[in-house]
Amino acid sequence: MNIQEAKETIEKALRAYFARDEIGFPLVPLRQQRPILLIGPPGIGKTAIMEQIAEECGVGLVAYTMTHHTRQSAMGLPEICTRGIEGKMVHTTEYTMSEIIASIYDCMEQTGKKRGILFLDEINCVSETLAPVMLQLLQDKKFGNQRIPDDWLIVAAGNPPEYNKSVREFDVATLDRVRKIEVVPELSVWLSYAEKNQIHGAVTTYLMAHSDHFYSVSQEADEKRFVTARGWEDLSAVLKSYEILNFPVDEALIGQYLQEEKTAEEFNSYYRIYEKYGQDYGVEEILTSAFSGEIMAEKKKMAENGSAEERSVLLSLFHAALQKEASACQKQEHTAKELSECLRQFTGLCRQKKDETYASWLRQKEQGFAVCKKQGLLKKDEEETNARVLKKLKKLEETAKKCRKTDPDQMKELFETVCELEQEKAEKEVKDVKQQIRRAAEFLQNSFPGGAEVVLFEANLARSPALRGFLIEESMDAEG
Repeated sequence: MNIQEAKETIEKALRAYFARDEIGFPLVPLRQQRPILLIGPPGIGKTAIMEQIAEECGVGLVAYTMTHHTRQSAMGLPEICTRGIEGKMVHTTEYTMSEIIASIYDCMEQTGKKRGILFLDEINCVSETLAPVMLQLLQDKKFGNQRIPDDWLIVAAGNPPEYNKSVREFDVATLDRVRKIEVVPELSVWLSYAEKNQIHGAVTTYLMAHSDHFYSVSQEADEKRFVTARGWEDLSAVLKSYEILNFPVDEALIGQYLQEEKTAEEFNSYYRIYEKYGQDYGVEEILTSAFSGEIMAEKKKMAENGSAEERSVLLSLFHAALQKEASACQKQEHTAKELSECLRQFTGLCRQKKDETYASWLRQKEQGFAVCKKQGLLKKDEEETNARVLKKLKKLEETAKKCRKTDPDQMKELFETVCELEQEKAEKEVKDVKQQIRRAAEFLQNSFPGGAEVVLFEANLARSPALRGFLIEESMDAEG
């Protein structure tokens, strides 16, 4: 199955194992709660889906790469104890708590989440001394004489033998106690993931045209040559950062992520074309209506005479630019909303406590954010919103001190002004994004009358989590 199907399977297993009947007993008895064993090539997202599942299901996650561990760190250290057996005091060997099991209890204490996932990567590549310990874990859910806590699902992952010489095959007795899932790379699934995570347009358009370059592992002489989904995603991140910093992108950089010479060479050539079209068309200027009528006519003529590849790149450039603007707009909306909520909280507290100061309230707010972050209670976007809000709250405090307006009533006035400005900014950004979508659609309609480009453009908007809402609002506005 593909990685998305594997994710859905694990989510269902999690819910089934944690479900209880009317008297509180598990629907799936503990003895029948088999660990899940994911077997698939490296770099296809096995670790990433564990993080997604834990976040979406609201459970804890403890992850270990088992090739980094020894028998002692997995089982605990031996210690000599004295105990009575048949009337005699004898010395026996016991073990300290396993580092891995201790980490589970630490996670439960820090996050308050009593349920979770124990994810053990590269489990079939462990050392010879650790292999029996891993078998015991999969068979009995124990490290030595210590059991994994109830309501913790064990998910193990490994690579097939053709990808790793260190792989140890599991015997039938072990495989008969796990749910084995074989995962294969699938481009269409990864492209859906890429859309949600705004992977660089050059990467996605290249892969749509060269699907056979998405994933490959080969052996030439003594050297492994490979391209993985992880490599494409990491390359996307570095391309974006290099473009912001105006650093040059060359084949050497690309080859550090795509470790297959032919693919790196071809993508480098494609990226040059993608970059050139971006400069030739000036997509940002088209979206902001910065060009004169004469220059705009030239751009439309250029698009009309462009090749199929050029049209594909142009659609990608429009989409990437709009995604960027829509994401910034959503962040501003979330910031404005959270600031308004903070104002409501501060105003309510001032009514309850007449001697309440903004400074003391802000310190409490800051501590609350820190606790939520430490306990893993926030999603990534929530954490970013909190960071932006906290920055603005601190700036408000500095402004109040400079203006010598620090009593509660004066602070509320300043606070209200900030909230109004942030809300106005959010509303303006929404209007700007809608206008840019219209300009992009108009440019494509005029450049390719009767062509499929506008349909593809709208289909891409509908698939994008960042842009989908704007498309719906535009449709409602048109109907209204």
